Amino acid sequence: MSKINRRTFVGVSSAWVGATGLCTMLAPRAAADDAPAPANDPAANDKPGKTPHTRFAVNIEMWWRKMGSYPERIRQAAALGFPAVEFWPWRGKNLDEIKSTCDDTGIEIAQFTAWGFVPGMNDPKFHDKFVKEIEASVETAKKLNCKKMTVVGGNDQPGMTQAQMHENIITALKRAAPIAAAGEVMLILEPMNIRVDHKGHCLYGSADAVRICREVNSPFVKINWDLYHMQISEGDLCGRLREGFDQVGYLQLADHPGRHEPGTGEIHYNRVLKEAYELGYHGFVGLECNPSASELAAAQAVARADVW
Repeated sequence: MSKINRRTFVGVSSAWVGATGLCTMLAPRAAADDAPAPANDPAANDKPGKTPHTRFAVNIEMWWRKMGSYPERIRQAAALGFPAVEFWPWRGKNLDEIKSTCDDTGIEIAQFTAWGFVPGMNDPKFHDKFVKEIEASVETAKKLNCKKMTVVGGNDQPGMTQAQMHENIITALKRAAPIAAAGEVMLILEPMNIRVDHKGHCLYGSADAVRICREVNSPFVKINWDLYHMQISEGDLCGRLREGFDQVGYLQLADHPGRHEPGTGEIHYNRVLKEAYELGYHGFVGLECNPSASELAAAQAVARADVW
């Protein structure tokens, strides 16, 4: 091998840089900053809600907040190509209008909230009320052709340990499981996070939720696995998802920090959604996030997260 001294190396390098620089100047620009998105970019699609892998359900409590009408929000979701929507409590909403709009647009209702934070099902004195509300919610779900309903464990009960509250949740869910099974509607238990959004809540992270649902041992009682809450509570999203996948009933997402659409925070949703898909989750994924700008821009960001 011939030896190259420093002066020779610098001369050859300078010549090479000059040549490549000239080639770069002569070549057309690959993508100008103001160039339109390429044809295969999800953002170029006028219906970005139609994605190749993941079926997204827009949370119409958080999207189009300035619109007072839930049916109009459903129509907006359909216009962007989304196949489904989700919402929070069904009580207080015009269910006939919602059902009619879903029928007209072909939109499905992925899930709604059947039991919220207060009163908690982590206190036995509320269990009878919980059971009655699940009975009513199952009838509502059947009316709306909805197959899943969120239930929440409840805020901390004075004088109870976390272990006691979790055992009370198990008792409540065991009572409700036969009702859900008879109606063929899945109860999805949602763990929250207590660092940012829900301080004082009794159930957070995946480990306790997985243990609770395994103890209930019903195909109609699973977890509403909100990836935003899980990121804040424990991280390791793909690893935790693999460990508890047998108890996943539904997925929701938002980026962190900010609780906005994918691409605005620290979560690499392309990788996480790919993991969920390859594990076998092909159900709806709820977009329980606040659009950081327009809903169209948020939908385009969601579409990009489904590319892998």
